[in-house]
Amino acid sequence: MSIEIRGPLELPARREDIVLETADELRLVGELSLPESSDPVATLVTLHPLPTAGGFMDSHIIRKAAARLPALADLAVLRFNTRGTTSPRGTSDGAFDGGAAEQFDVAAAMDFVRERGLPRPWLLGWSFGTELALKYGREHDVEGIILLSPPLHRATEADVAAWAGEDVEVVILVPELDDYLRPAEARERFAAIPHANLIAVEGGKHLWVGESQTRRVLTEIVAAVNPAALPLPNEWPVG
Repeated sequence: MSIEIRGPLELPARREDIVLETADELRLVGELSLPESSDPVATLVTLHPLPTAGGFMDSHIIRKAAARLPALADLAVLRFNTRGTTSPRGTSDGAFDGGAAEQFDVAAAMDFVRERGLPRPWLLGWSFGTELALKYGREHDVEGIILLSPPLHRATEADVAAWAGEDVEVVILVPELDDYLRPAEARERFAAIPHANLIAVEGGKHLWVGESQTRRVLTEIVAAVNPAALPLPNEWPVG
């Protein structure tokens, strides 16, 4: 017997509530999800959408990455609330700082990855989270960055262009019907990164609502980080 993998279904994994400590002495609540019975082959450090617009560590693509990808693709998934952000896991210390002091939040997550010896870290940012990845990801040892629905509101032309000289992968998923940045403009604004892989997603919207969009996003993430795990199954054996 098997069940369809969709919606809030949580597949088996080792899950641990964690606390990240920032250089400015804040405590950020989060969760680490690991494959149930094996070591991860790579690590996703997730950066959620704008907290002042409802973004948090449980924003659905990030929650589903943690719920599915440890089991389906042998990935570690670290998710956390940036400063001042609340979710069912709890509230992180501090207050939203518009993407400035959040550089310490990114650093705390990367410190945790190093301390735990988690392999091959990638930054996975969604919307506001893409701004943090673009602005601060170059300060850390990452294999690549994956940007979901980048609005390019806070990341400057210089922030983008600086990635041209970095020997890391840059994967950009741009929804065809995005509210802020659509594929044609995105190609122009990311042209400064010659090695960027910009993927226009037909019918996609900023929030990636619906199971078909969720599956497309998770598939593109795995294609970048652990392509050997493809294709991702749509069913999970039970019983």
